[in-house]
Amino acid sequence: MITSTNKLITGLVTATNVRFEEDIIYVSLSDGREVGLPMDRIDWLAWLVNATPEQKANWSFEPGGYAIYWDDLDDGVEVCHILTTEPLA
Repeated sequence: MITSTNKLITGLVTATNVRFEEDIIYVSLSDGREVGLPMDRIDWLAWLVNATPEQKANWSFEPGGYAIYWDDLDDGVEVCHILTTEPLA
């Protein structure tokens, strides 16, 4: 049986899109889910709160979609952290 946890561990769940509405980042996932995270309430996303709209829009996927990276901000977020809301190590 494949569970969400198993998919995460084996790398089957990847990011497919990113969008912003006010202080919320929405990440679409390859399994059909969309996760919304309030950037101003999650400490490890604080660097993204003060980014300009242009900086927020300039994101890319790491190869395989396991992470989202903002080159202008020199920072990113892995899908596993988005799903668990655990901070980056």
